Amino acid sequence: MTVKHVKKQLVQLIVGVSLSLSTVIANAAIQSPEMDNTAYVLMDYNTGEILAQKNANQPLPPASLTKMMTSYIIEQRLSSGDLTEDEQVLMSKNAWCRGSSSQSCMYVPVNKTASVIDMLRGIIIQSGNDASKAMAEHIAGSETSFAILMNEQAKKLGMDNTNFVNATGMPDDGHQASALDLAKLARAIVKNSGEYYDIYAEKEFTYNGITQGNRNALLATDPTVDGLKTGHTDAAGYCLVASSNRDDMRLISVIMGTESPQARADQSRELLNWGFGHFTTVTKAPSNQFVSKLPVWFGEADEIELTTGDTLQVLTSKTQKNKITTVVDIPESIEAPVKKGQQIGKMLAVIDGKAVASVPIVATTDIEQSGFVNRMWQHVVRWAQNLF
Repeated sequence: MTVKHVKKQLVQLIVGVSLSLSTVIANAAIQSPEMDNTAYVLMDYNTGEILAQKNANQPLPPASLTKMMTSYIIEQRLSSGDLTEDEQVLMSKNAWCRGSSSQSCMYVPVNKTASVIDMLRGIIIQSGNDASKAMAEHIAGSETSFAILMNEQAKKLGMDNTNFVNATGMPDDGHQASALDLAKLARAIVKNSGEYYDIYAEKEFTYNGITQGNRNALLATDPTVDGLKTGHTDAAGYCLVASSNRDDMRLISVIMGTESPQARADQSRELLNWGFGHFTTVTKAPSNQFVSKLPVWFGEADEIELTTGDTLQVLTSKTQKNKITTVVDIPESIEAPVKKGQQIGKMLAVIDGKAVASVPIVATTDIEQSGFVNRMWQHVVRWAQNLF
């Protein structure tokens, strides 16, 4: 690791680089896959960077991919305590469904109840329209009111090309989402749903004596895949959002508008393999790594230890992974008082003279100001040093 004080011209490298992890992908000339679908996205989970895409921002019918937002809202309410797992939910006549070729059902009997956790499994694994509607009514009073909550959450996640009209994804005027927005939603589920994310990897669920399998075929063929959701209507075609975690790197794929269940599985597998084949995540410094000791003026201590405030990781093509260097940007000294965790500078990852990621460098302890007499003496010493 190269450690030095960065002068003004070198600091210009960091323009546009976040103080937390942010990435610029090297070697963007890699050819994206060509696929027979309406739209697709491949996202790096850790950074949110898009590795490949086709019609990523085009609003499309999302079919049952919609239920990712329904389940996400339920998961967040469970995590916050607004819902409990054993809380009973009524299957109203409006929400109830018998099952048909046009919709999927959990098969909770009409006017009976099921627990929230069972309803959640019915939504994620069985893709139950009845469970989705019943939970929408339980949370918001009606499916229409629940759609307002869905759109509020979509706005928070930056889903700019999405509008939800219902909780199921059944065809409805104005009900649409883009592949990029669905990748953002999938990323939020993986990141924020805690223990409930494990449900997305469950291969089957039995309720009311009826066992139904998870429609995500990748769960049966790829042990690195642990979610998320399938969808299908005549308007949407066959769709699949998947997530795969290999060698500490997680990718999220979104496939929309294929012609068959086999095609959506095959294309998802191809897209994930393409991403893992071409890209990698390189850790250049762990969180809390010692960086330097820095002189402190006017403090009760003469120096302070600095460490990295986060893990410095770089998403890059595999052809560039050995070209990454690091540079430390810190001042020559600092004045007290200093607070533990205070940002003092940055550590930069650089490829071919371009900063591609950065993390803060922080103080490890508090240092209070010294007494008046000591501060005055240090002012004299500093003045004398500046003469030379």
